[in-house]
Amino acid sequence: MATTNDLKNGMVLNLDGELWAVVEFQHVKPGKGGAFVRTTLKNVLSGKVVDKTFNAGTKVETATVDKRTMQYLYADGEDFVFMDLETFDQINVLGDTVGEAANYLLPEAEATVATHEGVPLYVELPTSVVLEITYTEPGLQGDRSTGGSKPATVETGATVQVPLFITTGEKIKVDTRDGRYLGRA
Repeated sequence: MATTNDLKNGMVLNLDGELWAVVEFQHVKPGKGGAFVRTTLKNVLSGKVVDKTFNAGTKVETATVDKRTMQYLYADGEDFVFMDLETFDQINVLGDTVGEAANYLLPEAEATVATHEGVPLYVELPTSVVLEITYTEPGLQGDRSTGGSKPATVETGATVQVPLFITTGEKIKVDTRDGRYLGRA
């Protein structure tokens, strides 16, 4: 148990049986009346974001979230199998839990897997990954006036918008948060 005065960004709270991560908090002390804490909370499982206000000093239940660096091994049907790099234990993570990260996940890649009481909550990838382009249309000669882009399929099967000069077989750096092309690797 902690009080609302102890809140920090990234802290995970157990409210009404659901896990909520503190995205932002602000301790407000108006001239008249009691102090309160205004928070922005994100549901760890669904991603839903809500604003919630607590009276200052109110007790809230914190949840223990264990973040471990794990290595992605392989896909097992809809599940993804990760191995803990310290204990070498393997865990299955549901495809829904991995979410968009699956588009940038290569075998033997390292990722942070957050668990609560042994249940995987989410998978965090590094902010950028290097992927090889498996297919893209050749850029047309003279089509350079707009500095346009074209779709390219990377080795994970995801499609990334790349500049016209990029060709099949090149390695590129991709932002895992929004799928943007960052440059050649």
